[in-house]
Amino acid sequence: MKKILIALDYNPTAQKVAETGHQLAKSMNAKVTLLHVISDFKYYSSLNYSPIMGFENFSKAVETEGALELKRVAQNYLQRSKEHLDDEMIQTTVRSGEFAKTILDTAKELEADIIVMGTHSRRGLEKILLGSVAEQVLNDSLIPLLIIPTRSMETK
Repeated sequence: MKKILIALDYNPTAQKVAETGHQLAKSMNAKVTLLHVISDFKYYSSLNYSPIMGFENFSKAVETEGALELKRVAQNYLQRSKEHLDDEMIQTTVRSGEFAKTILDTAKELEADIIVMGTHSRRGLEKILLGSVAEQVLNDSLIPLLIIPTRSMETK
């Protein structure tokens, strides 16, 4: 294995996921890419709607500025994770889109040999409402996947 993709969210347990993936990479002398996926930013459901009469492009401006801010915050987050792992060779990337599909597309683009990610082990109604990104990635992935259970870490 030469390339490892580590998908991180903003959950407090993501640090442990990053550490575990990084340890795996070091043991195999593999390159690491940290990935954060942001969902498509939509401030209003229609760009034709403007909350202020006479400002037809207001919602477009808010959408653009909001998306840029989300990306900036995500890049800072990944940079802090990289610094925490104390490895200048780590690459970072922020993508936007549907979470599972974007993780898989990025893994394919980077020719990753394995994807490392956490799972919150949602059950019941929570799983129905929020879904499981890890489960979607697992079902559609053509490469190995290391899933780090994080539910027990959340309660500590």
